[in-house]
Amino acid sequence: MMVVVENLTKKFNSTVAVDRLCMEIPRGEIYGFVGANGAGKTTTMRIIAGLLAPTSGRVLIDGIDTAKEPLKVKERIGYMPDFFGVYDDLKVTEYMAFYAGLQGIYGAKCRELTDSLLELVRLSDKKEAYVDTLSRGMKQRLCLARSLIHNPEFLILDEPASGLDPRARVEMKEILKELRSMGKTVLISSHILPELAELCTSIGIIDSGRLVASGSVKEITEKLSQAGVIKIRVADREEEAVKILMEMPEVKEISSFADELEIKVNCEKDAYAGILKKLVMNEIPVISFHPQESSLESVFMKLTERGNGDEN
Repeated sequence: MMVVVENLTKKFNSTVAVDRLCMEIPRGEIYGFVGANGAGKTTTMRIIAGLLAPTSGRVLIDGIDTAKEPLKVKERIGYMPDFFGVYDDLKVTEYMAFYAGLQGIYGAKCRELTDSLLELVRLSDKKEAYVDTLSRGMKQRLCLARSLIHNPEFLILDEPASGLDPRARVEMKEILKELRSMGKTVLISSHILPELAELCTSIGIIDSGRLVASGSVKEITEKLSQAGVIKIRVADREEEAVKILMEMPEVKEISSFADELEIKVNCEKDAYAGILKKLVMNEIPVISFHPQESSLESVFMKLTERGNGDEN
């Protein structure tokens, strides 16, 4: 296991930002961390990165306790904050050289590493550009390159796609996929839920400082969906179709939208075929029968209905 978080708690005076949080991230995963403002997401990531000390609990990175051996842990971590800080009048190569120097990397090795990382983040053509002339998306990618300069096994990326245009988000997503293929383990927070669902291998949802759900997107949505939804379109005899459906014990509710029926059911997906069969046997002319999957957004809203407040 790359990351193990045990009963993590962080208090700021009387405010509990993280409340006995437990979490595990297997090696090689891209783990999406989802939470509303004030849920404790950023605080948790900063503690895992070693930037904040917890009030209680502990974090293990690759089996190493972050509190007992902080320097050894930081060799394994690359951290990309949700803001981009840079000195004025630095070229991209100078920026990379500065951070390489902090890791004791100089000369030809520094230049070789810089070229390799800039190619990874699609910035090779900007190596002599001044950093403050780069677009926000380019700056984000440069910040990612900087966090990789010591070849960490575990990356913590706080809102890496925040404020990016659609093209820049696609570029960032492709880079993250490439990092996973290189064997990196990634913890990534984002409010762009559809992209997390597509990109991440696992998702954790945090609310009021507690992890309320964790697992693959499919596992979470299937576990938390109390009722499935089926959309049905018939050529005619809609009223008769509604009557037949309402007599079925697994059907909870029926709504009509234009020429389509939305059926809320309380049964396993294997039973959906029986609903269709019932309609067909009664000679209802079914044009389409389409089960709807619960989305990550709907699950997030369901789990964080109480979540509000300022970011911690």
